[in-house]
Amino acid sequence: MKKTKKKTVIIAIISVVIILALGVSAFFIIKSMNHKEEQADSNGVVGKISADWNTGLDESKKSTESSSSGTQIPGYGTAEMKAGDTQLHLSIGNPKENNCGFYATLQLEDGTVLYKSELLKPGYGLTEVPLQQTLKKGTYDAEVFYECVTLDGEQSPLNSAKSKFKLVVN
Repeated sequence: MKKTKKKTVIIAIISVVIILALGVSAFFIIKSMNHKEEQADSNGVVGKISADWNTGLDESKKSTESSSSGTQIPGYGTAEMKAGDTQLHLSIGNPKENNCGFYATLQLEDGTVLYKSELLKPGYGLTEVPLQQTLKKGTYDAEVFYECVTLDGEQSPLNSAKSKFKLVVN
């Protein structure tokens, strides 16, 4: 009788542990799936350069003068993120109207590099930028430094431009 009761208690404990493990596993699987859906809604995958980059601008409101007057460089006013985050929601890319390639470097005014892109062909870009380091709470002067190059095999340097903005870390 004593052995049977002991076996029943052990089986009950093992069953509870298995049920808890399954519950915890299900929780993390569901949480992971929801996180992937949130990223899909952002028009970009963190660090992945997309061929159908969305500038976030209303294309129908562009004037023909601006699209025919040379290289277009994206501009920024303010970007926000949370302290300790390893990604920044910022649209970095090369407008499809351009006929040159870009290398984009996201950096702080003091020269601290937060991200450096591979070659961005016209129409390519990303909206979730992976950062090389986290930032503490505060307001930073930041910029995206665009280096323009030819699209031939040599990628000869053309011009460059800086797009400055305030980076607010909450």
